Amino acid sequence: MTIRQLSETLINQIAAGEVIERPASAAKELIENALDAGATRIEIATAGGGKTLLRVTDNGGGMAPADLELAIRRHCTSKLDKDLTDIRTLGFRGEALPSIGSVARLSLLSRTAEAGEGAEISVNGGKVEPVRPAAANRGTVVEVRDLFFATPARLKFLKSEKAEASAISDVVRRMAIAFPHVRFVLSGSDRTTLEFPATGTDRLARIAQVLGRDFRDNAIEIDAEREGVRLTGFAGVPTFNRGNSLNQFAFVNGRPVQDKLIWSALRAAYAETIPHGRYPVAVLAIDIDPALVDVNVHPAKSDVRFRDPGLVRGLIIGAIREALAREGDRASTTGAAGLMRAFRPEAQRPATPWTPSASPYRPYAPAAAPATSFREQQAGFAEFASPSARSEPTFTPSSVAREEEPPQSHPLGAARAQLHENYIIAQTENGLVIVDQHAAHERLVFEAMRNALHARAVPAQALLIPEIVDLPEDDCDRLVAHADEFAKLGLGIERFGPGAIAVRETPAMLGEMDAAGLIRQLADELAEWDTASGLKAKLEYLAATMACHGSVRSGRRMRPEEMNALLRQMEATPGSGQCNHGRPTYIELKLSDIERLFGRS
Repeated sequence: MTIRQLSETLINQIAAGEVIERPASAAKELIENALDAGATRIEIATAGGGKTLLRVTDNGGGMAPADLELAIRRHCTSKLDKDLTDIRTLGFRGEALPSIGSVARLSLLSRTAEAGEGAEISVNGGKVEPVRPAAANRGTVVEVRDLFFATPARLKFLKSEKAEASAISDVVRRMAIAFPHVRFVLSGSDRTTLEFPATGTDRLARIAQVLGRDFRDNAIEIDAEREGVRLTGFAGVPTFNRGNSLNQFAFVNGRPVQDKLIWSALRAAYAETIPHGRYPVAVLAIDIDPALVDVNVHPAKSDVRFRDPGLVRGLIIGAIREALAREGDRASTTGAAGLMRAFRPEAQRPATPWTPSASPYRPYAPAAAPATSFREQQAGFAEFASPSARSEPTFTPSSVAREEEPPQSHPLGAARAQLHENYIIAQTENGLVIVDQHAAHERLVFEAMRNALHARAVPAQALLIPEIVDLPEDDCDRLVAHADEFAKLGLGIERFGPGAIAVRETPAMLGEMDAAGLIRQLADELAEWDTASGLKAKLEYLAATMACHGSVRSGRRMRPEEMNALLRQMEATPGSGQCNHGRPTYIELKLSDIERLFGRS
């Protein structure tokens, strides 16, 4: 077999298979080049989902004619000299433009601020045309037409034009969040114009442009630093969640990334606060020494590798949990918005005609009005519990506000009524709160059980016959290294030869269980994340189930002092804004919203 040197065009086409996977990949590379050139205004135009046309126009520094010739050659770049460990730009490989030119019709039109005229160069399927003078504004215009015309097989693997256009929109949104000082405009015959005006240093304003104004009202600011690694950004309150992960954004040194370690840490930070199948909304930015992160993992540069992944993971989880403990219990504004929408349609529909026979008119007479004391009015809010409910948990009024302190001054206010034996209506200083009594008490019971679970070692039950689990030697090493941690959770293990683990104790709370399956699950977690949270999650899931069955039930009538005691306990308990299943425990309606419903504002 004879070994041959491949042609430059074929080499570029092979490289394009990794760098340019779809039109969105080309858009990403061209936008990164524009940002690295110092652009403050970037306009992107597409047609046919980017397959027919992709044009990126910027007002950056531009390129001289000699630079244009080098720009379309592989591994020619102005962003990297010798040190691959000190990458401070988005691009650095010098592969994007030659890769695009090898599979499409590419043209570059550019002019520097000092030049009197611009220059243009074209590449058609790898064939380079000479540089020629051209009229141009300062900056660069890169136009890509007929993407993958030189490699028709790649066209068959592309999705519909609508899907490809949506992927380009996603790229622009991510770049817009990362660079709030840059104005982005995305237009074309296959889409409506998408524009993000520059917001300067106000990152939250830019995020609100991309994710919607609701995020601004439901976001918690994050700013934490540990051992030279800084985490900033915004995370949504737990009750502000979505059905997919498309509203999760992560950046490392300004570079948008799709890193499984970051997503895993985000998921762990919101554990037990969001229902299964729902995803938090978050924008996280990590600033780290370039020498401590490798962005040269894949030509697409969307994956990164941290030198100390445990430090980064711990920083993300700790910072988000601290932020949620500080502010995460507040109700999502989307709940109030939904409540407002529920009222408005009724007001817009024709009301049921009122007839005197159904409700005879009676003029108000002060003498005939019932005179009741405040205590009698309180009794009307909620009757005493029925005999069948006397065995359920009760609330002591010890935590209720004193008479000299208005109950409304508390964050959750003072109980004023109970509706349908399930919902507590509380009055606050500037509105009202509707509380789901079962969901709220379920969270309180769960937090008490979890605190007790973590305060002492979990009771263990010894196995009459130890269970031997055969595993690879590396898995056994990792499990034994965490044996002390498992022992605190009631799982007793020890080495049984080079390739086996002996399970001698299991948590008593779990009863009869599949010990071998649990050990294998823990081994897989340790191999993947270097942390084993599966056992802890099982114990907390059991505690959540017990809390659900042990909390006050829906349909239980509560006295006013019991309702107020529940409100005070909620205010003192972290995480009480949502139940164990991630549902909100209360909805807050501002007085301004109520007045707007009645047309008073």
